[in-house]
Amino acid sequence: MLKPTPSAILFVCLGNICRSPLAEAAFRHEASLAGLDVTADSAGTGDWHVGRPPDPRAQATALRHGIDISTYRARQIAPADFQRFDMIFALDGDNLANIRRLAPAGHRAHVGLLLDMVSGREGQAVADPYFGDEAGFDVTWRDVQAAARALVSRF
Repeated sequence: MLKPTPSAILFVCLGNICRSPLAEAAFRHEASLAGLDVTADSAGTGDWHVGRPPDPRAQATALRHGIDISTYRARQIAPADFQRFDMIFALDGDNLANIRRLAPAGHRAHVGLLLDMVSGREGQAVADPYFGDEAGFDVTWRDVQAAARALVSRF
C-alpha cells in the first residue's frame, strides 16, 4: 500500500479531451466512493485543444457511468504541475517520455504510467479512442476505471 494518501494527482494524455479527462473522472469517482480527500486534474502534453471541453464521445461515455465531465476544459501540462501534484500519470509511453522531458530539475512529483497501477497491465497504454468510434471510448473507460480502482486500493 502507498501511504499517506497523496493530496493531488494529475492524469496526462496528448490532447486532454479523451483519455485523461476520463481518467480524471474515473479516479474522482472511485476516490469519492472510498472517502479519500484528494485533488484530481488532467492535462495534455499538446496544446491543440486548450480551453475546449472533452470530446463529445468522452462526455457521453462518462455520462453512461453517471459522471458529468462537460465542465472540464483541456489544458496543457505546465512546469508548476510538477510541484503542485504528488503524482503525475501518463496514459501512454510517448506521453510519459514527453512528461519526463518537460519535468523541471528537482521536481517533487512521482511520474509514471497509469496502467502500471493495474496488476498484469504494467507497461501498457490506455487505449486511445480518438480516431475510432464510440466503442473505443468504452474500452478506454474500462482501462481508466481499472486503473482508478487499483490506485484507490493502494491508499
